[in-house]
Amino acid sequence: MNVGQGASKIKLSVENASKSYDTRSGPLLAIEDFSMQVSDGEFVCVVGPSGCGKTTLLWSMAGLHSLSGGRITLDGEPVSGPHPQIGMVFQEANLLPWRNLTRNILLPSEIKRQKPDQQWIDHLLERVGLGGFGNKFPRELSGGMQQRASIVRALSFNPSVLLMDEPFGALDAFTRDEMNLLVEEIWLETRKTIVFITHNIAEAVFLSDRVYVMSARPGRLAKVFDIAYPRPRSLDMMATKELFDLVNEIKAEIEHRPAGPARPAARQNAGAAHG
Repeated sequence: MNVGQGASKIKLSVENASKSYDTRSGPLLAIEDFSMQVSDGEFVCVVGPSGCGKTTLLWSMAGLHSLSGGRITLDGEPVSGPHPQIGMVFQEANLLPWRNLTRNILLPSEIKRQKPDQQWIDHLLERVGLGGFGNKFPRELSGGMQQRASIVRALSFNPSVLLMDEPFGALDAFTRDEMNLLVEEIWLETRKTIVFITHNIAEAVFLSDRVYVMSARPGRLAKVFDIAYPRPRSLDMMATKELFDLVNEIKAEIEHRPAGPARPAARQNAGAAHG
């Protein structure tokens, strides 16, 4: 049984969410009547075609965007702005170049005017392989190290929910695989509720308990796929026909076409399949 899938308490709920923007050419509807529920401790991925509103949805979950309709709740309470129990990892690490690693990670505590839990932060730094790098500046760190630091920063105040907006899209394939393993390990250790946005369907299958597929803009719920692979997971599963067939099925749903048989030539690229 998947860890987190048996949880019954709803942690994060999106109810009939819609979001439109005013543009020079008129209103632009980004999301329409989208609903999803994430159980406490569950790992959920959201995929869909480019421009379908995935990032808008995630930012709304974080309280960084207001909805035009519907609502988002955390533990039954409406999310109306940045929430102390929600951590966010963005597409870019966004580390401040004039701050060293330690001071970048302490930034959320400074903003919240809270005393940081240094023992917890030190544990996280060791966990992601950044122990001893506290005095380094962002320019001295690789892209993968910077994203590791951004994960530590998002977890530094020990939120119960972690939202991740396509955090590994700019990394090379090898580093991305390493980061996927790391995120699963951190999730297994902390049991945080995680919502993860990605274009990479194989990544979504590898990481999640369920995959939500969004339609083309305006983003609506197209389909939900339950992921039955046991945990912990190995990168070896990326090369299996079972995973490739599932990736192909999800990709067909995104492209709104019937799922065809797997083609041997394409199978080699299953790990890079995306919407």
